[in-house]
Amino acid sequence: MRKNTFLFPLLLTLTIVFLSAQAGHSASIKARMAGRTAAITALKSSGVIGENNKGYLTFRAAKKNEQLIQNENKDRSTVYTAIARKQGTTANLVGKRRAKMIVQKGKSGQWFQKNDASWYKKQ
Repeated sequence: MRKNTFLFPLLLTLTIVFLSAQAGHSASIKARMAGRTAAITALKSSGVIGENNKGYLTFRAAKKNEQLIQNENKDRSTVYTAIARKQGTTANLVGKRRAKMIVQKGKSGQWFQKNDASWYKKQ
């Protein structure tokens, strides 16, 4: 599992680098996503948002910082679509795979969505 935890971020980074030659804007996507990391982590820790079972962020409470979450999910969608094209699969499947990895890396106290759409707080 630790190998997969390392492999996916590496694959994601390589895909983003590869796309920069094709799309020209993937470097800005990576920078935008990195710039939101601290705020997203704080929202996760407070329970306002959680990681759903499709690899996207979802509000669990009042929609505080809604634009931040929309922007992150839009960039994740772009990345998932690019990876899917490269792998000959769907963005939905890439997102679900990523969701599993996010759960493994997630911190205690953060919320995650199960396949049945119920939520649980990681211990």
